Amino acid sequence: MIEQIESIFQQQQLFKIQLRYSDAQQRIEKLRKLRRAIESNEDLIYEALAKDLRKSRNEAAISEVLFIYGEIEFAIRNLRKWMRSKSVGRSVTNLLAKSSIVYQPKGVALIISPWNYPFQLTMSPLVSAIAAGNCVVLKPSEHSPYTSAAIQKMISDSFDVKEIACIEGEKSTAEALLKLPFDHVFFTGSSTIGKQIMKAASNHLSSVTLELGGKSPVILDETANLETAANKVAWGKLINAGQTCIAPDYIVVQENRRDEFVRHYLNAVKKMFFTMDGKIDPTVYAKIINQKHADRLLDLIRKSVLDGAQLVEGGILSEDLTLSPTLLLDVSLDNAIMEEEIFGPILPVITYVKLEEAISIINRREKPLALYVFSENKHSIQQVVQQVPSGGVCVNDVLIHVSNPHLPFGGVNGSGQGSCHGFFGFKAFSHERAVMRQCKYALSTLIYPPYQGKKIIFKLLKKWI
Repeated sequence: MIEQIESIFQQQQLFKIQLRYSDAQQRIEKLRKLRRAIESNEDLIYEALAKDLRKSRNEAAISEVLFIYGEIEFAIRNLRKWMRSKSVGRSVTNLLAKSSIVYQPKGVALIISPWNYPFQLTMSPLVSAIAAGNCVVLKPSEHSPYTSAAIQKMISDSFDVKEIACIEGEKSTAEALLKLPFDHVFFTGSSTIGKQIMKAASNHLSSVTLELGGKSPVILDETANLETAANKVAWGKLINAGQTCIAPDYIVVQENRRDEFVRHYLNAVKKMFFTMDGKIDPTVYAKIINQKHADRLLDLIRKSVLDGAQLVEGGILSEDLTLSPTLLLDVSLDNAIMEEEIFGPILPVITYVKLEEAISIINRREKPLALYVFSENKHSIQQVVQQVPSGGVCVNDVLIHVSNPHLPFGGVNGSGQGSCHGFFGFKAFSHERAVMRQCKYALSTLIYPPYQGKKIIFKLLKKWI
């Protein structure tokens, strides 16, 4: 495996020089080729997602496949504009020069993707890397083996390894890849592994994009429509059985409105994810990825209850790794479930009296990847948005901000570094290069030594700069 990895890397190191000369049309053709590859393997992809996570075809279409078609088409429509050099202003010392910013491919990129949305989170950065003109090595997650195998087949059937290669393997494979001097590393996963990725990349001073996670809170103020909010939170929390990096992690609701929210939430859960006879519907509700992750979630529930939390609903794991939607009340802010990202169908509900208290509860933790605010009060919305830092904000909804390719998607500090999607993904895999074309009458020569008799020039510079 080590020899195969090094051989692919060397081939891409040579080919990246050729790709620097690729124009927009060539990259667009490669994006269209990627779309055709996905279309011809759709059934295999859907089958793999069902085996790995029990995703229904409808859920997989919305959250995995159609999402990528949208990214590809958005890149195709806008690539010429993105690639165009951008003229910028002048300063005193280069008054007659022409200055611009051009986007150059970084070179050879490594994309390490997770298991929770194994197709979307592999393909999305790949679209950006292709648009930016890079060679790419993909390392999909070993925890979603069927989808990883489907991606490997699709890529190997459609692309030469010197352009795009997909390498399957365990943790040791990722470690071997990270020993190589990639020009850029794009990682999606936990903050714990993200730190290891960043440390490994620093050995080669490789640039990194880290799409991590965190505890994305939902604030419900006194003006929020609780029935509407509960429906949206139930969907956002329980799609993919809560295994979503921007899933609502916990609720912060006014104390006197808690019970009303709980009632609406449980009704929404039953309506969306249960059959008429009161059983979980496996055709719309995904399973937990593996036993290890399921055990971790059960342990979080157990520790919460031992610490005084009230288990209102759920907490039951079946043999097929279905963890029933779980609701917890009276959760201690110091409990483990409030310290780490849940990444499962467990929803703690925290109460507050004044909005400032809710803001303080959230700001005690790492900056989240997403912040959700439900309110009809513009002042309250503005207060939360200004005072609670996060990767992104969604007002009166959950999750859907990720679907707008005009917006940057990314975290801050513990929830990530850098942005992706659309132009922001193109930028992540590009070097923003400064280019200045000086004219033959350069004013900068006036500040060359000797300096005798040039006091007036320096006085003018001090005034104009």
